[in-house]
Amino acid sequence: MTPTRELSAQVRTSIVSILTVVLFFSLGFRLYQIQIIESEKYQKTSEKNAIKEKIIEPYRGIFYDRNWKVLVDNQPGFTLRIIPYYFDTTVIPVLENYFKLKHGYIKYLLRANKNFSPFIPIRVQRGLSFEQISWLEENKENLPGVEYIIDMQRSYPFGIRGSHLFGYCKEISRKELEEKKDFYIMGDFVGHNGLEKYYEEYLRGIKGKQLVYVDSKGREVGPVNEGKNDIKPVSGYNAQLTIDGELQKLAEELLADRSGAIVALDPSNGEILTLVSKPDFDLSHFASLTPASVWKELNSDKNKPLFNRATSSIYPPGSCFKPINALAALNDGVIDEKYTYSCGGGFSFGNHFYKCMGSHGGLNVVHAIEKSCNTFFFNLILKNGFERWTKYGRMFGFGQRTGIDIYEETPGILPSVEYYDKIYGKGRWTKGYVVSLGVGQGELGVTPLQMAVYVSAIANGGTLYRPHAVRKLFNPEANPKEIIIPIEGKKLPIKQEAMELVRQGMFLVVNGAGTATHVRIPGINVAGKTGTAQNPHGKDHAWFIGFAPFENPKIAIAVIVENAGFGGAVAAPIAKQLIEFYLKDKTKNVQDLAANKN
Repeated sequence: MTPTRELSAQVRTSIVSILTVVLFFSLGFRLYQIQIIESEKYQKTSEKNAIKEKIIEPYRGIFYDRNWKVLVDNQPGFTLRIIPYYFDTTVIPVLENYFKLKHGYIKYLLRANKNFSPFIPIRVQRGLSFEQISWLEENKENLPGVEYIIDMQRSYPFGIRGSHLFGYCKEISRKELEEKKDFYIMGDFVGHNGLEKYYEEYLRGIKGKQLVYVDSKGREVGPVNEGKNDIKPVSGYNAQLTIDGELQKLAEELLADRSGAIVALDPSNGEILTLVSKPDFDLSHFASLTPASVWKELNSDKNKPLFNRATSSIYPPGSCFKPINALAALNDGVIDEKYTYSCGGGFSFGNHFYKCMGSHGGLNVVHAIEKSCNTFFFNLILKNGFERWTKYGRMFGFGQRTGIDIYEETPGILPSVEYYDKIYGKGRWTKGYVVSLGVGQGELGVTPLQMAVYVSAIANGGTLYRPHAVRKLFNPEANPKEIIIPIEGKKLPIKQEAMELVRQGMFLVVNGAGTATHVRIPGINVAGKTGTAQNPHGKDHAWFIGFAPFENPKIAIAVIVENAGFGGAVAAPIAKQLIEFYLKDKTKNVQDLAANKN
């Protein structure tokens, strides 16, 4: 190699070495500048790189009564949540101690939600106080992944209970979540029973979404793209109920601390005017955090306040079922208006004597209803035959659900040949088993709601309507803006002359020499029927069914009071006051009227 070429190679090597040193020096200085000198600036920038999607809960639909009074509303409340991704488990003892949570509860929540995204917040406690919120604010720097939100909780501003009708919301179960995971996330509150559950799809609304930047500790820094990508929530549908709030309030007060139920309907369309089951419970306990002591008390109460007696409890209807026995015979020509049967104080069949409450002599069907003559109807069910009696009972909706717009309903028991064959064995029962059904006793079991639907059909001349508690759903933000709940009814194949004879008998129960003459209301013609349901476990239950005005019925009602004895003594006066209030005295003070209970 020549001296010149050797020098040139050395120069090139030197230049490369120098450039390499400069490059490494520059990179090192830049790293020093970024990590030491400008670390705070770049830390803040990097902390803004995480984006969190926030779910914005919609307002749940409001319940109005038929006169547009607010029955169920929303009020703001505070809820404690943790976000697993950012949550520091070392603060668990602090949270459980301050919020008085059961030891291990937060770990349980974390385990229960481990299969879900760690970015989905977990609700820990609802109904936080302002003192608790202040504590969270003061300590938020030391509580990573802990937050509180403002959410809407149910309130009941009108002052009625409506426990079994309105229902309540509770946290979604894992089973429900699996079935409906397209909409709900763990921790969501959903309708659990009553109208809240039946109309959940409409009441819940549509969730909104908000994108925000968060720092490394999960703290929100600001909106993404100035909120332009956010989706606003859509409120749930509001519901106008068919309930009359004032009538509901009075019904609850009249039944007071007794056990029983009241159901009143508009006989022209099946709208529920009032539905009360007692004992009941305070729905406000379920609006936020239900105290364990309250839940334990409700579940251990022997009177079962959580149970809906109006739709799910079955009782023998007693003499209130006699009109069906009469309709079956009249409509099929088994008897007519001129047919009479003599009552001598009871009815003999085989080696058994079935007592009547009186010795009425010869009676036709109208006066047999008026006097509530057991003897007449013991005989009549045998003339009708078991199959015909069952056919007409089913025609009026017994032995099947009414289709009311709440899910808590039982079909009751309507005995039939098949039913007796099943429980007694084919060929192992006789006509003697059927006799007591003629007066609404025996294995027959009905709900107060079924009785209200049945007496409504008599009131309107023979149309059986599906009872419903919601008239319409409406929301100006939604599509459609209004949903009218259809009126569903079927005309029963009952001859008008047969229906009028039964109606006349029920008119005389109140306005003749019947068992409910004390139900008369000046200026309003009331028709009805009393009943006493035999109770093998104690004192008999008291029934009254009725409707008014007789000429153009606006209200049909069924009242049962457990362990109250004769129906005319307790149940009928309650029905009288409700009918009078609804038709005539709605301007009176509810408390004054309730204080004048018979």
